[in-house]
Amino acid sequence: MARRKAPFWKRKSLFDMTPAEWELLCDGCGRCCLYKLEDVDTQEVFYTRIACRYLELESCRCMVYPQRQALMPTCMVLTPEMVMRISWLPETCAYRLLAEGKELPVWHPLLSGDPRSVHAAGVSVRGKVISEIGIDLEELDKYVI
Repeated sequence: MARRKAPFWKRKSLFDMTPAEWELLCDGCGRCCLYKLEDVDTQEVFYTRIACRYLELESCRCMVYPQRQALMPTCMVLTPEMVMRISWLPETCAYRLLAEGKELPVWHPLLSGDPRSVHAAGVSVRGKVISEIGIDLEELDKYVI
């Protein structure tokens, strides 16, 4: 009996993944798209209930993904280097988990085969956040989760 080849995320480092493989790691939780506040004294990061205007709140996917940086200059394109040094990625984030040598959770779409599994597991921001449209971003502290 032939042995099955291990999935790419077990065989490759984040640095060795193709762009397509890198994109597949995103579970679609939408947490990256939330506005965050950082305490200047402690560097602690706080998530808010306010999502980027381009986050489609039902699917938790970016509506303008290929143009996101042009349309939202504060949008960060994650790289392996960034994943290794930023602390605000959610504990459930595949990029963070793999960087820390951990396994993907069973609900991750790469394991479940279903992109909706992140929502069923209650990990996504679906139903928990609102769009930034019409929000005074100077008052983000009122929306800290």
